[in-house]
Amino acid sequence: MRLTPRAHEIQRVVDVLEDPTFESPDQMAKALIKEVADIVQMRDLIVVVHTWEGGHKGLNFGPFGSTAEAEAFAKKMSFGGTGRLVPLTSSGIMLANHDGKAGWPGYCYQPDCGHAPWMHAIEGSSRGKCHDTTCPCEKFVKDDPTKKKTTRKKAAPKGMAAGINEL
Repeated sequence: MRLTPRAHEIQRVVDVLEDPTFESPDQMAKALIKEVADIVQMRDLIVVVHTWEGGHKGLNFGPFGSTAEAEAFAKKMSFGGTGRLVPLTSSGIMLANHDGKAGWPGYCYQPDCGHAPWMHAIEGSSRGKCHDTTCPCEKFVKDDPTKKKTTRKKAAPKGMAAGINEL
């Protein structure tokens, strides 16, 4: 299965690799495998469903990371019969929508929340309090607060160095 790594996924793996609290390479390897499995579980995938020429159930192949990858596989293999691509809805996404997924893009970055946007009440053009009654979230936080973009200040007009006007 080919997966194109996304920036937030790479950062999660880097965080595991740079964590100084691991006492052994085995501990780090276990944590890394769990992190990558969690990342893959948050992806929708594709399978190829095959039917033999007589109409009997055939072979199923997958998962594939994209439709293009599944189609390329199906073209290379010559089993006979027919096939179709079937999307697999990620169980990780389903669980994250239900339970919350703290620190994951697309979900509320409120530390105690982590729910999907549609779990939050619409207030004007933004989203407010979480509908989950056990969640203390008062406002949907769309972006990771630790990665706030800094705004650049406008340069002072020429001749106004250090706030002094030249006459």
